[in-house]
Amino acid sequence: MLSALGNAKRLLALCRLMDREMAVGALAEAVGLGQSALSQHLARLRDLGIVATRRDGQTIYYRLASDDARRLIGVLYDIYCR
Repeated sequence: MLSALGNAKRLLALCRLMDREMAVGALAEAVGLGQSALSQHLARLRDLGIVATRRDGQTIYYRLASDDARRLIGVLYDIYCR
């Protein structure tokens, strides 16, 4: 799990998800990646149980998956994202 958090773009995406869920397009813009590249990163985080998804029509929204994930990302957020 920690190796997945070592990627700067993944960490930046998780920082953006700290306070709210985001559509994949908005998240891609916020972290400076294309949707395809970001989707690959998010798939890894989803497989590890760090993020979860919600679909509304054709739009997929991402959020932190659990309180445990929120606590872990919260520590990293305080160190790297502020």
